[in-house]
Order: sequence, then structure tokens, then C-alpha cells
Amino acid sequence: MENQPSIILGIWSWGSGAVGGDQIFGNRLEETDLESVFNEAMRKGLYGWDTAFVYGMGASENILGSFVRNVERESIYLSTKFTPQIAEISANPVADMLEGSLKRLGTDYVDMYWIHNPADVEKWTPYIAPLVKSGKIRSIGVSNHNLDQIRRAQDILSADGVNLSAVQNHYSLLYRSSEKAGILDYCKENGLSFWAYMVLEQGAISGKYDTQHPLPVGSQRGHTYNPMLERIEDLVSAMRAIGNKYGLSPAQVAIAWAIAKGTTPIIGVTKISQVDDTAMAMKVPLEADDILTLEKVADGAGVDTRGSWENPMD
Repeated sequence: MENQPSIILGIWSWGSGAVGGDQIFGNRLEETDLESVFNEAMRKGLYGWDTAFVYGMGASENILGSFVRNVERESIYLSTKFTPQIAEISANPVADMLEGSLKRLGTDYVDMYWIHNPADVEKWTPYIAPLVKSGKIRSIGVSNHNLDQIRRAQDILSADGVNLSAVQNHYSLLYRSSEKAGILDYCKENGLSFWAYMVLEQGAISGKYDTQHPLPVGSQRGHTYNPMLERIEDLVSAMRAIGNKYGLSPAQVAIAWAIAKGTTPIIGVTKISQVDDTAMAMKVPLEADDILTLEKVADGAGVDTRGSWENPMD
């Protein structure tokens, strides 16, 4: 599929295993739990899916692949990633990891393939261009890269006759480092799409959780966000108040905000209701005053939600 969706569904929490849904999110979700979610998304016209081999070490890709095999390939947009930290030693580790992803996803190409982080821009970026020329990758993205690293990746790729298409970074009301570092503006000026992940901060600002109803204890997200819940209550209250104007939930307000900022949000879905909420949020534009209010209250929370895997953007 050539047309990049305006919103992407993230499936980091699908499946169990190392860095998988059970460890990070406190979920244990398999094919039988998720088939109806996939089908509802496709019915609603939400056809973009983002995953990675490292999510459950293949578990997330395997589940998505079981559903992909039942639809026309051109009706779906598939995004997955090369993660340097788990690369094997071989003549072409990027091609090897991609081949495994293609098999698990049940396809012979992916629409977007990402270098998951800038472990070594000079080392890993050159492996990508031949995979585009082979047809196994339609578009290239870089994730968790700062502005200098994005520029360098562009230079390496363009010298080999291919173009960078997208940047994927953590971006939410509570974490706007890519905006402050000029990355959003750079993407707009250079025709790159900016994919915003953790828009809901793994559910912490969805309106579902508070100090009386914490995130799953024992999960990585619970460990990260439960100590912050009291400090982000004002933001969730502001999101709820603004949402009441539009008939939106706090989670939908966060999605609408990310769209209003010119990004392509990646929204994690594990339930049909979350798919329906995402589809509705796409249709409601926030007013400029609402955006300013949300950002002011978010800044007042004074929390740092940068993930342990992320380098500073500035």
C-alpha cells in the first residue's frame, strides 16, 4: 500500500515474552483475544499497523501476521523495525532481521521499515538502501533519532539513491522534546512524516488511571507511571473538561491533540472500544485555545516521561 495512513495502530502490547505485552503492559493477549480488534480496525478504515521484532521477540509480529494472511495485502499498511541491540553477527544483520519479520508477518515486503534507534548511524544506515532497491521495503524511517542523527541518516541514504520518509519519536502532551528540538519543524520543511508514539503515555493520560486506580502493578509501565499519577491529575482533568466540549474522552483528546500538531499518532489498541475511540478522535479538530491550555497544564505537571531507551533530543 502506497498511501501512508493518517493514524497508526500500535501493537507493542500484543503477545508475551521478552520486552512484550506481559512485561511492559501487564497484559497477556494472544490471537483469540485480538482477532476481533483487528477486524474492527479494518472495518473502520484503520489499516496502518506498527510493530517490531523486539516486541515479544517476534510474538507481536506473529499475531499480526496471522491476521494479515486473511486480508488483501494491498489493503493494509505494515510497519516494523530493525533493532540494533538484538542484531546477530552476519554479513547483513539488517536484511536477516527483516527476513524474519517478513516471515512472521506473512508478506514479501513492508510498507515502512525503521532503524529503531541510533546505536550507530554510520554502521547501520547503509544496510537499508539495498533492501529498498530489492522491493522488500517501500519506505525508510528512523526512530529515536535526534536532529543531527536524522540529517546524517538522510545524507547516507541519499548518497545511495534512496530517501528517508519518516521519523518516529516519543511525543505526547507530557513529552514534547522533539518539538522543542526542532524535529517537528524539520520534518514539515523536508517532507518527512513524524510518527508520534506513546501519545497516551502507555495509558497514563487516558483517563482510565489515577491514584485510586493505578496501572498494573508489576508491569514496567506501572513502575514508571504510578509514582507520577498524582502530579498528572490536573492534566487529565483539563483533558476531561476539554473533551466534554466535543464529546470526547481524555484519551481521544490526546489523540486529537497529536493530530492537530501535524503528527501521525501511533495508538496502542487491545480492545474494540479503543479502536472505536481512535476512529472518532480522528474526526474532531481541537481549537487553538484548547491546545494552548492543554500544553500549559501539561508543562505544569513537571514530570519526565523519557523512556530508559531514549536519548535526549536536544
